Amino acid sequence: MRLLLDENVPRPMADIIRILVKQHAIDHVHDLPGWAGTKDVALYDRARSAGFDVMVTNDTKQMKRPMEVEAIARSGLHRIEYRQNNKHGGLVGLGTAIATVCAGLPHAIAALEESRGQRLISLNGIDPTRGGRIQVLDPASVRPPHWPDIADLSAS
Repeated sequence: MRLLLDENVPRPMADIIRILVKQHAIDHVHDLPGWAGTKDVALYDRARSAGFDVMVTNDTKQMKRPMEVEAIARSGLHRIEYRQNNKHGGLVGLGTAIATVCAGLPHAIAALEESRGQRLISLNGIDPTRGGRIQVLDPASVRPPHWPDIADLSAS
């Protein structure tokens, strides 16, 4: 299976996806000479003509634009989308995007390998908030089970 990563997918993700799904060919639009800047309507037709099977994108608005929806349908390409939480940029934004794709892409590819006909897949996002990603515990305030008393440690 050949996957094309839309230009809105961060380029560093391409190398990570290649590690995850070694049995499939992964290309990023920016790595194909002359493909960068291709508008979505033309990109789907071009990708199909070039032998791609799947488009990976974080452009969730494509499915709300009639001309793009028609281009997706006409291409016959499978489409995998994930949401990029724009409130969290930088490392947090990139990290959650990569985590979302890493966790969901193997399942999406398995579903595509079992399918007959075109599929549209949305990957569920990873919670990027601090409270959703980490738990901080102060053992001086809330002692975990078996946590020794500090006085006991000093006596040792």
